[in-house]
Amino acid sequence: MGAETTFAVVAGGGTAGHVLPGLAVAEALVARGHARSSIRFMGARRGMEASLVPPSGFPLTLQRVHGLQRRLTLRHLGANVRAAVELVSATLQALWLFRSWRPRVVLSVGGYGSVPAVTAARCWRVPVVVVSYDAVPGRATKLAARRAAASAVAFAGSALPRAVVTGAPVRAELLALELPAERAAARAALGLPADRFTVLVFGGSLGSGALNDLADALVAHWRDRADVAVRHVVGERNDDGRRQSLDGGDGIAYQPVRYERRMDLAYAAADVVVARAGATTVAELAALGLPSVLVPWPLAAEDHQSVNARVLADVGGAVVLPEAGLDVVRLAAELERLRSDPDALAALGRAAATVGRRDAAAAVAALAEEHARS
Repeated sequence: MGAETTFAVVAGGGTAGHVLPGLAVAEALVARGHARSSIRFMGARRGMEASLVPPSGFPLTLQRVHGLQRRLTLRHLGANVRAAVELVSATLQALWLFRSWRPRVVLSVGGYGSVPAVTAARCWRVPVVVVSYDAVPGRATKLAARRAAASAVAFAGSALPRAVVTGAPVRAELLALELPAERAAARAALGLPADRFTVLVFGGSLGSGALNDLADALVAHWRDRADVAVRHVVGERNDDGRRQSLDGGDGIAYQPVRYERRMDLAYAAADVVVARAGATTVAELAALGLPSVLVPWPLAAEDHQSVNARVLADVGGAVVLPEAGLDVVRLAAELERLRSDPDALAALGRAAATVGRRDAAAAVAALAEEHARS
């Protein structure tokens, strides 16, 4: 299989939640015999793909493309005109590149960065397989799915055409974790105390201002506690440099980090996760069987994070706390309840695992092979 110039173009990105599942599928294709050089990524210069893809060794093409603004003020109208011009230019570039690459299939992982490649694929009659992680698909995903050969979806009942339930792809390094056996080693690697109730807080690859405020308040609330630890992924766009680590010598152990490059260690070290309810986060928590307190982002399109969170909550696999009205007293009380009841904490993790799909990346890779042109 490795002889072809290009087998697949993985198109899209923006956030790590789009890019990382794409990388998981790409690695699954390599495991199935495709040359690494035959799987290309295509995305936006300003997206997370610019930093996440290069270390993997897959060829990457970045384009100048921006998403459209939903508000219709004069300022946003001007931004949309510029975005439309960039989109046309990026699509012409994709058309020219596809002429030489001759890909057999395009995998659209969503986000505005996927649009030029999907459009070029249609013009060159290249089959498109849409990979949809959210219970409520985004606009780019819905657009791509209209004429796609298949839609790989995370949840049953998807409204996307030609849907095949594969689950949401999860990175191999996370699936390789053996929890809780690796907890002590992970805490040692991160410099966390071995014997404390440890909370991992993160708001996705770009961070969350509201969760950061809650984490700050939680650390202040627990400042004198010598039995707890918090690892706080602040997010690159939210890090103002003011948060200082606390070693736990006379109270809480606290580790603020700008971006978590070792999510495998962070997950392994945690007793419980406090996070937004992005589809990738939900898929990872389920695949690993990790207890969580989820705070869905209320401004997500069509409130899709609340729908994602219910996938876990409905089976008893997560505690869901709406952001509206949530304060540190409520959050601390919920975490204390779980800390003081190990059986309830373990039950959350076991329930989450019942909806986890550990074979999703391989399933999407097989679907791509099934629909690739000969």
